[in-house]
Amino acid sequence: MSEGSDLILARMMALHPKIIDLTLDRVWRLLAALGHPERTLPPVIHIAGTNGKGSTQAMIRAGLEAMGDKVHAYTSPHLARFHERIRLAGDLISEDYLSEILEECEEANAGIPITYFEITTCAALLAFARTAADWTLLEVGLGGRLDATNVVEKPRLTVITPVSIDHQQYLGETLPEIAGEKAGILKRGVPCVVGPQEDAALEVIEAKAAKLVAPLLVHGQHWTAWEERGRLIFQDETGLLDLPLPNLPGPHQIDNAGAALAALRHLGATEAACEASVTKAYWPARMQRLTQGPLVEAAGVCELWLDGGHNPAGGVAVASTLARMAPKPTHLVLGMLNTKDIAGYLRPVAAQARTLTAVSIPGEANTLSAEETQAAAAKAGIEAGTAESVLAAVTRIAAKDPGARILICGSLYLAGGVLRENG
Repeated sequence: MSEGSDLILARMMALHPKIIDLTLDRVWRLLAALGHPERTLPPVIHIAGTNGKGSTQAMIRAGLEAMGDKVHAYTSPHLARFHERIRLAGDLISEDYLSEILEECEEANAGIPITYFEITTCAALLAFARTAADWTLLEVGLGGRLDATNVVEKPRLTVITPVSIDHQQYLGETLPEIAGEKAGILKRGVPCVVGPQEDAALEVIEAKAAKLVAPLLVHGQHWTAWEERGRLIFQDETGLLDLPLPNLPGPHQIDNAGAALAALRHLGATEAACEASVTKAYWPARMQRLTQGPLVEAAGVCELWLDGGHNPAGGVAVASTLARMAPKPTHLVLGMLNTKDIAGYLRPVAAQARTLTAVSIPGEANTLSAEETQAAAAKAGIEAGTAESVLAAVTRIAAKDPGARILICGSLYLAGGVLRENG
């Protein structure tokens, strides 16, 4: 009988002193010990970018599955349970199988230093290689060039969603440096779908693609997507699609849907599959309306929303989504990591928020304290207080302003904790 995956994952956390240490040497060593599973995967679609990777991947998956294809998918981080990271031929990996492949990787690694993300990515690749499917969707964890997912020699397609400033301590201080890391997933001769980019990022991606003779399908050049009369219009060199708006809320999802549709059309997807990609995608904690659970009960007649965006571009996405919702006083419950640009996140959001209640993220060593978050909010011009917990914050807001909108936001780690607590 295998041990529970939680125990094995806890041991894996201790195999390397750093959570992030970007290099591929340890990954190559372990993949070799495992018999190179990365060489026998079903056709790979590899997705990098600062924002929108997960939503774009979810839409591509919905489209492929609508054609009856079986799809493996790898995402990170997870929200409530580790199993969310690994989807085998459409279904979340089972506890027994997860424990089995983690144990096999642990044994093959033989106690040699390796980061948690590296060893768990190897486990995912092993599971994918051993399970029949039509496609493998790999979402980059961080950056691209040195990310543990960047081990597939010849993917079928790569995708780069919008690149913005984030994770500077690992990827570089400037947009061109960060774009260079993301463009590290480009492979010789392999087509790449490129989402909307600032010129400085696009120049870097185009230069890298030219060196590798990798054909690009660039937003604004080869395809475009926009909203018109409550519909999503997509146009590429094949023609026009007139589709329902994405079921994932927010104007930024138009661009993510565009990248997903560009990928699907390149792969020969039917119009029905393209429609399913925008209407059937499921991606939690991205402007997700919570409709049941203890937090919803505490919110009473208030609307309760959850979003995991955590960088300035995420703040812009949240603000533009709120701006298009029915007018209602909006109160934020915010927790952020100290590695994030909180001022950059709050700048666009401030105009949409009546108040902000700051919380620390439970169990996260790198959380900003509620007091630090409150000070940042006050500096951004938002009336701010603190609360001991998300539940306390929601309860207090609901009592003071019944019928308002409450948005819990600022971090995927906070969102994950909320989803766990709220059942």
